[in-house]
Amino acid sequence: MLSAFLVALREGVEAALVVGIILVYLSRTGRTHLTRFVWYGVAAAAALSLAVAVGLERWRISEDGIEGLMLLVASVFVVTMIVWMNRVARHLRKEIEEKVECYVERPGNAAGWGIFLFVFLMVLREGAELALILRAVQLSTAGLETWIGTIAGIGAAVAVGLFFFKGTLRIPLQRFFAATSVILVLVAFQLALTGLHELSEALWLPSSKAEMAILGPIVRNDLFFFVFIFGAAILLILREWQAASHAKAAAGSLNAAEKRLLKSQNRRQRRWMIAAATASLTVILVLTADFIYARANSAAPAAQAIDPVGSIVRVPVSQAQDGALHLFTVNAGSQSLRFMIIKKPNGWGVALDACRICGAEGYRQDGQNVVCRHCASAIFIPSIGDQGGCNPIGVPARLDGGDIVIDISGLAEKSKEIPR
Repeated sequence: MLSAFLVALREGVEAALVVGIILVYLSRTGRTHLTRFVWYGVAAAAALSLAVAVGLERWRISEDGIEGLMLLVASVFVVTMIVWMNRVARHLRKEIEEKVECYVERPGNAAGWGIFLFVFLMVLREGAELALILRAVQLSTAGLETWIGTIAGIGAAVAVGLFFFKGTLRIPLQRFFAATSVILVLVAFQLALTGLHELSEALWLPSSKAEMAILGPIVRNDLFFFVFIFGAAILLILREWQAASHAKAAAGSLNAAEKRLLKSQNRRQRRWMIAAATASLTVILVLTADFIYARANSAAPAAQAIDPVGSIVRVPVSQAQDGALHLFTVNAGSQSLRFMIIKKPNGWGVALDACRICGAEGYRQDGQNVVCRHCASAIFIPSIGDQGGCNPIGVPARLDGGDIVIDISGLAEKSKEIPR
């Protein structure tokens, strides 16, 4: 949620700045009749960006390698967004005004449609980047949290844009972009690290049990990056507070009117800082509680012992019809074999409670996913038993009447694939 909020806020503020600069310039130069084309461009870009977001949402990616590539591309987009804005921030107003002046000098409707195309492309750039980055963020976080963070970020960006151009909020833009750049670098790092983890899980990159044990819990544990990101945010807030205090101390040489103005500005800044600190604390408490709850529910699930019938194992279908993960153990000579059965949309998932990367660490169920207890990789239930990555090692099985039948020899043979 935090990453989505920060990305949406940054992209939204950049788009709001572009639109605001154009609107102010048209108003100042007496060309307000062209403002409707600005809003046409904004509406068209917003609609196309939303279509891109919906398209990416409906594109249900289940291949770890494709997910990894998308995450890496998104991290590159975040970095290029930071570099671009920091490079043009000082001259942004001048460059936009010069570009707009070139368009408005055209005769007839050509001026309006030139403005429309310019605004459309500028806003679409931000919107398309936002859609892609948020889709990548959603691959490693809960979908609802991503949407909540996105809506809150866009709302905050719109509010900042309105207050800034109405003159009711004084924001030093250079410091704003510098502060958000520091935080977004951490977001880009998180996306890149998660992308590398997904590529390793897909075996597109060399992987090992030790690597997955280190990277997995980091990229799957939102609290890890949450602490880093909010730690950076709190340090930046403290720095701004300190700068405001120094400015107040240096106000001794000002006259009465200037002191009143400075006092009013400092009061407004303190209110924003207090609001930001309060919001940060609230989110910290909520995510910490969620983290504690998740840890409390991550213990190894119990497995039901089952006796073989000759050389086979029979599990009644009725025991696994509920769609939940069911774990069983069976003795094969001196070896105890642990396997899972879960109802899938297209049949049954029968696999060892182990994988070819992390070994016999086992799995637990988390909603629509089965999660590796070693590296925290989320396994899409319909893919259980498929080859590759951290997927459980599939075991041949068949239906016989009302039973799922598994050959013990098949279990024993597949168990040889578990790394020791």
